[in-house]
Amino acid sequence: MSEAASLVLDRVSRRFGDLAAVAEMSLTIPPGELVVLLGPSGCGKTTTLRMIAGFLQPTEGDIRLDGRSILPLPAHRREMGIVFQSYALFPHLSVARNVAFGLEMRRMPKSDIAAQTAEMLRLVKLHDLAARLPRELSGGQQQRVALARALAIHPRLLLLDEPLSNLDAALRAEMAREIRLLQRDRGITTVMVTHDQAEAMALADRLVVMRDGRVQQSGRQEDLYERPANPFVASFIGGSNLLAGRLDADRLVLAEGAAIALAGHYSAGGPASLAVRPESIHLAWPEASARIGGEVELCTYLGATIEHIVRLDAGSSVVVRGPGLGPGATSRHHPGTRVALHWSAAEERLFDAADAPVAAVVASETIQGEKACTD
Repeated sequence: MSEAASLVLDRVSRRFGDLAAVAEMSLTIPPGELVVLLGPSGCGKTTTLRMIAGFLQPTEGDIRLDGRSILPLPAHRREMGIVFQSYALFPHLSVARNVAFGLEMRRMPKSDIAAQTAEMLRLVKLHDLAARLPRELSGGQQQRVALARALAIHPRLLLLDEPLSNLDAALRAEMAREIRLLQRDRGITTVMVTHDQAEAMALADRLVVMRDGRVQQSGRQEDLYERPANPFVASFIGGSNLLAGRLDADRLVLAEGAAIALAGHYSAGGPASLAVRPESIHLAWPEASARIGGEVELCTYLGATIEHIVRLDAGSSVVVRGPGLGPGATSRHHPGTRVALHWSAAEERLFDAADAPVAAVVASETIQGEKACTD
């Protein structure tokens, strides 16, 4: 088995005419780490993966595997296994022949190919389906074949391009767990691309959030979730409510004129935006001590959670989520119900006009979330 490799992207850029699909991206991935490139469509994550694979050449910068530049090497000599979004299986070849294809191209002895193919099929639990054609398999089974084919060549680096996007929700979660276990057990350095936040959170050792070709923040799941670097990351990871206004010490005065009583005290002033996650907001009384008041527009029961859409006195709407089950289950409020919104200093994030975090000078008394009263 090939040893896991380290990967370095050194100020890598890729331009298409005047468009910078990726701009001066630098990233270091140690051996055995699974890094997920996460972001909306068009953010540059797939372009980055294609440059690593050798399907695109960077306009600027370097890509190094174990300290050596791989830019001069064609894709088939980079010792990388790739799983595409469409799986890219050969429809006329059996499951076993699909898995064996990369080994045959390397002209391995037939006995070694047979043994390695059998091992890979056992690994992905498809040894009983070796003779079937891809069209005779389910989506999840085809995904396993593509993964087995990528792993069969003992790659030093595994590249996953939205490998779960064609599966239904339940199967996607199951396959995500299987990929994570296989990657961890075999210690393969892996770069994965996805736009799905939940998928990224479940799989990654480290997340790299991208926007407009640039890295916005890189770190562990809890780093990005609890300490987002800017409003985009706050919104993309965890779906924070974002409210823009003008910072005035302990208040954020919104454009409509209403003010939010902030949980922390801030010495800065001027344009600012507030990020608060839906699960951090508590609908509780009394309204006099609330951050702001509002009126319920919609209440939706989602099983594990209950979601309220609340229109604030300022005119904007926010999402509020609480547990739907157990003794601490959130009370449901009918549309039109007057509610008070509370959160603590630890649960709010403030950003200045340049989207940089604003630190609180001192936290005011934390408002503890009480169970909401029904109307």
